[in-house]
Amino acid sequence: MRKVDIINLGCSKNLVDSENLMTQLRSQGVTVRIDPERVQADLLLINTCGFIGDAKEESINTILQAIEARRSGRVREIRVMGCLVERHGYELQENIPEITHWYGVNDESKILADLGLKLNPEILNQRIHSTPGHYAYLKVSEGCDRNCSFCAIPMIRGKHHSKSIGELTAEASWLAAQGVKELILIAQDLTYYGLDIERKQLLPELVKQLEQIEGIEWIRLHYAYPAKFPMELLKVMRNSEKVCSYLDIPLQHIADPVLKAMNRGINSAETRKLIEKIRKEVPGVALRTTFLVGFPGERDEDFKQLLGFMSDYRFERVGAFAYSHEEGTLAGETLTDSIPDKVKQQRLKELMELQEDISLKFNKGLVGRTIPVIIDREEGGMIIGRTPYDSPEVDQEVMIGKNGREFVGGTIHPIIITDATEYDLYGSPIINAG
Repeated sequence: MRKVDIINLGCSKNLVDSENLMTQLRSQGVTVRIDPERVQADLLLINTCGFIGDAKEESINTILQAIEARRSGRVREIRVMGCLVERHGYELQENIPEITHWYGVNDESKILADLGLKLNPEILNQRIHSTPGHYAYLKVSEGCDRNCSFCAIPMIRGKHHSKSIGELTAEASWLAAQGVKELILIAQDLTYYGLDIERKQLLPELVKQLEQIEGIEWIRLHYAYPAKFPMELLKVMRNSEKVCSYLDIPLQHIADPVLKAMNRGINSAETRKLIEKIRKEVPGVALRTTFLVGFPGERDEDFKQLLGFMSDYRFERVGAFAYSHEEGTLAGETLTDSIPDKVKQQRLKELMELQEDISLKFNKGLVGRTIPVIIDREEGGMIIGRTPYDSPEVDQEVMIGKNGREFVGGTIHPIIITDATEYDLYGSPIINAG
């Protein structure tokens, strides 16, 4: 099979897995595309997500659509890999007999072997990144040792396993040599990094090493767990010219009964103290967090406490989800999914309406300021970029009028913010800037 299309579903961590597989395939003469607008290949590989109900449904629908594509002759064969297979492989084989090859999350070698290829260890630190050439995700570890009661990640991805600093600096150096300017550090649990290697949190040291790599201009941190947060990291962020004043730190909730039932390892008072510490030590930091509403037993007063917390601490970026009762998780096995779906959706709507107001006020406060913006692309006659406070795919963008100037993707320019909405900024280049 000399032509392979990969459809990648789920998170950026899944995307890195797909990129690693792409690298191995291309190194052995296979033409491979990721997420093409129209699949047309000898082999279609679907990298699935199995985290929550909506993601599983999307993965199943994609598989069924692929079967239709095969019937129409656009694809000769379909194989399925990833988190959904790791979690529900037997059920999938029983219910979708049209697919004959299923692979879990750590089956890269098996996928290659079944295609008559071998894993090339010499290119493990190299990968063909499918994002725009100026930014790339750097997955620093695999798996998770936390025991959050709602989360299926440990059963899918296994125990936490950190890459060494040497491996990561080698991979980052290779990416920089390919033109990457922005590194986005990701993991199931970024702040746990290093505990399995040296029994101490090594994230601050890793970041300091990555700062030394020539060509890397921005470093962004995602998925920092709040419990036992490495405070030394704040000093690194404050003193660095490369680490963005941005931190993704999923909190999930603030009410103590819910945090306890979630098994988060941190209480309300400790959470508030941590957020205050981060804001004090890294002035101007933009905080992205995630909240989960409708968890079993979440009372009206718990939800109101969450809204009050948001109003008080005013997070710049918020993602939110309604609770999904997942089999195999502690909550799924021991708690009753007690909150009606209608109530979950109403709480989700109310939370996001509050965040819209917070986001709008934050964005309006940026109008008139000059902010460095990294250029991502041109679209509809506008230049599209991001501030240091915004990560690709999940955060807002800056729409920039060209004003007769040409912009190159990955370059960073001073942009004056001229207008703002809840989730978008508008700006103009500084004409005399270099």
